[in-house]
Amino acid sequence: MSDAPNIAQKAPFPVEVTEGKSYFWCACGKSSKQPFCDGSHKGSPFEPVKYTAQATKKLFFCGCKHSTKAPLCDGSHSKL
Repeated sequence: MSDAPNIAQKAPFPVEVTEGKSYFWCACGKSSKQPFCDGSHKGSPFEPVKYTAQATKKLFFCGCKHSTKAPLCDGSHSKL
C-alpha cells in the first residue's frame, strides 16, 4: 500500500458550508463522496480531517489531497 494519497481531482471542490457544522475531509482520495470521507481509508495510514465551519459560506476543499493547508485548497494541484 502506497503512503501517497490518490488524487481525486486536480482542482478544488467548491462547497457551501454551514456555520458550526463539522465536515470530515477525505485525506486518502478514495472516497466516493468527495471531498468528504466515506470510510474508504480503512486499513490505510490515512485519517479524515475534521473541519468545523466558522461561518456559512463557500469554501474550496482540496481535491488533489496534496494541500499543505488541508482540508482547504492551497493551489498544490497546479504543481502535480
